[in-house]
Amino acid sequence: MVAILGATGTGKSTLALEVAQAFHGEIVNCDSLQVYRHFDIGTAKLPMAERRGIPHHLIDIVDPHETFTAGDFAGRARRALADIAARGRLPVICGGTGFYWRALDAGLFEGPTRDDALRARLSAREQRRAGSLHRLLRRFDAAAAARIHAHDMPKTVRALEVRLLARRPMTELFRAGRRALRGYRALKLVLSPERAPLYARLDKRCESMFECGLLEEVQRILNLGFSPSVKPFQSHGYKQALQLLRGELTREQALELAQRNTRRYAKRQMTWFRREPEIEWIAGFGDDRVIARQVLERTAAFLTLANQKPSEHF
Repeated sequence: MVAILGATGTGKSTLALEVAQAFHGEIVNCDSLQVYRHFDIGTAKLPMAERRGIPHHLIDIVDPHETFTAGDFAGRARRALADIAARGRLPVICGGTGFYWRALDAGLFEGPTRDDALRARLSAREQRRAGSLHRLLRRFDAAAAARIHAHDMPKTVRALEVRLLARRPMTELFRAGRRALRGYRALKLVLSPERAPLYARLDKRCESMFECGLLEEVQRILNLGFSPSVKPFQSHGYKQALQLLRGELTREQALELAQRNTRRYAKRQMTWFRREPEIEWIAGFGDDRVIARQVLERTAAFLTLANQKPSEHF
């Protein structure tokens, strides 16, 4: 399989189309927002008419109010990979959600499933006493607390949930090992253009989203009956669009915040991928013809080698 990864706005979708078209591939989405129906403009979801007839998997598969975890993604993505490979096609992973990629490639630890009732109690405690959950985590699992920022509530809640339900620290469960993906040779490419042109592109893209119907899309989703508290509405762009509709921000403020937060998110994405093993860095944008040609040549060489030697994982 070929994985085309990187920060938002680096041209991953265009490059994935080139690879899939050249090597009889099918694309598997690895973006945590594109799995949701109705959220199109703010997620830069590739319109059906621009997909060149190439099958795309794990896009528009859940409604905005549904819970969808990295574990859910890994399970469905692995089934998609198996189906694509069984039909003699090349799986092409495309996306920038590092945790989803790690869940697919390296696997997740065998922890307890989500407990919504427990999470509600923990959230209520945090609302009563801000900072109390992280202090509780330091007492129960100091190693996990040291790795999780005090303001990162999703990770803090998950670590406490694991500790309370499994009666073992998350760090101990991590040491027990994960179920990594097996049976595939993987070419793992991360697009890494220079920061200044990337940030300029992200600023322009945010502006285009507001100009091309982001507010109307948000209002349409609300009119369908979905709550403004659903997870996708917390993402960059959508959150500011909601605030603009409520009169909490001016259009200029909403755009400026969306641009700033998107740039910061891109920086965090690149930091994440620097920790991933066996990555090959591609210094440019995926929609650059020179870069595309280099990647197609690299992919051809990879597939030739992979077909000559049986995988050590089989």
